[in-house]
Amino acid sequence: MYLRLFSRIFSAMAGPRPVVLSGPSGAGKSTLLKMLMKEYEGVFGFSVSHTTRDPRHGEENGKGLNRLPMLVGAALLPVADVLSSVSSDGLVEDYHYVTREQMTEGIASGEFIENAEFSGNMYGTSKASVQDVQAKNLICILDVDIQGVKNIKKTDLNPIYVSIQPPSMEILEKRLRDRQTETEESLQKRLETARLDIELSKEPGIFDLVIINDNLEEAYGKLKDVLVDEIAKVQEANKS
Repeated sequence: MYLRLFSRIFSAMAGPRPVVLSGPSGAGKSTLLKMLMKEYEGVFGFSVSHTTRDPRHGEENGKGLNRLPMLVGAALLPVADVLSSVSSDGLVEDYHYVTREQMTEGIASGEFIENAEFSGNMYGTSKASVQDVQAKNLICILDVDIQGVKNIKKTDLNPIYVSIQPPSMEILEKRLRDRQTETEESLQKRLETARLDIELSKEPGIFDLVIINDNLEEAYGKLKDVLVDEIAKVQEANKS
């Protein structure tokens, strides 16, 4: 009896299940997220990742381009407040800037639930950053690549795994070219990464849901459907 009681208390303290959102750049993740934030304000939050890359112009440690206030340490940002601070993927770009030595030590000590290296820079999501979002009774959204997904599956995080995929490589390439934010070299790298991402997303058991974003409203409906239970839990808790 006491074990069951403890389990219920622990689950309540842990907060709502996080959402792992994955998919290639240009698949439409940011558009779907903006729709989700508009309809469900105050329900979602982003954890703030760590990186060894240098801050870009206008960025500060632990803050996005809009320099919004946040908690010190493992930080929390309400998603709706930071969607205008975006990367080339159209997603929020907020980081704790650390040295490679600090990042390596943190990974070795088990402080990160996922990490990856891209273009010579290390990126990762700490356990504490996700826990802070959950402690605020928000659904934590984790935007990670396919390797990050596999790393998270080795943890006890128990998120909902969702993959957003383009209808085809041809449509994806057109979307990326229309942005006019890539060099030809960086574009080809993104396309090669996308090809691998699309193939791996087909592996059974990797994702709870794979959404082919060929119709925005239908894709959004599918995303809402898989999150409806967790959204209801947050809304109900906020009433009390």
